[in-house]
Amino acid sequence: MTTRRRVAILFPADAEHGLATPLAQTRHEATAEALRSAGLDVVGAPYADALVDDMGAHLAGVDGVLVWYNPYEGGRDRSMLNAMLIDIASRGVFVSTHPDIIDQIGTKEVLYRTRKMGWGCDTRFYTTADAMLAQLPASLALGAPRVLKQIRGQSGDGIWQVTLAYENSAVPNELPPNTLVRIQHAKRGSPEELMPLTAFVDRCRAYFTAAGGMIDQAYQPRLTEGMVRCYLVGDRVAGFGEQLVNMLFPAPTGAPSDNAPLPGPRLYFPPTRPDFQRLKQMLEDQWVGEMCQTVGIDKSQLPVLWDADFLYGAKNAEGAGTYVLCEINVSSVYPFPPSALAPLVAETVARLEQRG
Repeated sequence: MTTRRRVAILFPADAEHGLATPLAQTRHEATAEALRSAGLDVVGAPYADALVDDMGAHLAGVDGVLVWYNPYEGGRDRSMLNAMLIDIASRGVFVSTHPDIIDQIGTKEVLYRTRKMGWGCDTRFYTTADAMLAQLPASLALGAPRVLKQIRGQSGDGIWQVTLAYENSAVPNELPPNTLVRIQHAKRGSPEELMPLTAFVDRCRAYFTAAGGMIDQAYQPRLTEGMVRCYLVGDRVAGFGEQLVNMLFPAPTGAPSDNAPLPGPRLYFPPTRPDFQRLKQMLEDQWVGEMCQTVGIDKSQLPVLWDADFLYGAKNAEGAGTYVLCEINVSSVYPFPPSALAPLVAETVARLEQRG
């Protein structure tokens, strides 16, 4: 008799039930049912740092664990969870997404590491606040706004639009530290502020200890046309999301800077959407493989489910639209389009079978 493989779905425990949070009362029940229909036993793994040792023992008894847990959940980071997942993975449990892969592609450092790819743009990486103070003037002197992003974060936290307050004819690297800049935080309702460059850098110093640095990217003027989210299972596109209003969307002319339109709904589409086929082909045939080679991972190590967010870039010489990567999410990709569920299940089964 063949033993059925056991898969755990890990998610944050709620305040009422703690580690007894029923899987059936979470948004993951449909995923669990689909996995069961494929012949897997599925157990819930509601996680909290307080009982990390108990959870480690619980997960040691499964063949695989699918993790849905944000980088920062309820004020806590994932350091204890990641250590536990690394430990059980070292003992043969399949973990998606493995913390090592999160470090490779799930932080905004991937924007810098892949900046020369077809999805890249003018991107710099500051590892210290002093380096940012020394090098940011050269970016700002180009004249266009810049977008500064902390390496680890979510929901617009630690993402800033920055531009010179006034035209400046100084040599880029000789802009004085008290040069005035206009800044706006990406969090909804944040007002535009005017301050010296040194004051802005001081405000960002915490990101260099908590998050590990900041990325500096060119602002994409076509942001107002929306964002495309590509959902991938392994190295295949399994669906799309489209949202027409995003963070840092400009306010209407004459309105206060914190009066930008509210985000529109994210609409979901299957991988067959006609006007996204060129993006799908570039991802599957070129970009995913190139990214893996650049960061030093194998395609077989890609998350079971992940997504890549793209803004529209400038049109190329042939008049075709281009896409600029603004983020990759691998820690807690939910919700996802219905079209991704069957591929997710098939990929999970395949990964488990590969382990024998």
